[in-house]
Amino acid sequence: MRPHISMITLGVGDIADATAFYERLGFKRSSQSQEAVTFMQAGAMVLGLFGREALKDDAKADNIWNGNGGTAIAMNCADESQVDVMMAQAEAAGAQILKPAEKVFWGGYSGYFADPDGHAWEVAHNPFWSLDETGRVELPA
Repeated sequence: MRPHISMITLGVGDIADATAFYERLGFKRSSQSQEAVTFMQAGAMVLGLFGREALKDDAKADNIWNGNGGTAIAMNCADESQVDVMMAQAEAAGAQILKPAEKVFWGGYSGYFADPDGHAWEVAHNPFWSLDETGRVELPA
């Protein structure tokens, strides 16, 4: 089997509040969602929202999860203007802007925001990558 990522699950403090935040960003809740978990289509992947403590218990990760863990989730955009639009949409939805979008040392354009639970998101335009119609990155071979 080829390794792949099909879903990212975020541990959140309040599922209803987190779901509302991500809906304000434009994600759509699936009918498969339940009171204890929300599923949202995220391009070629699924975004899951699950109670922080329930996720820690489910993963048996009490000894290693003590914060964000240095993880950032990225949303790639087709151009710089889309980055600006998404950053503004995130701020309007209630995100904390960690780094306003700017040209970056590697030749792209990116900014960072944190959701209400402190999960860091990078919104970037990478001129060296192409995106398909769903927003999926198509890396060069």
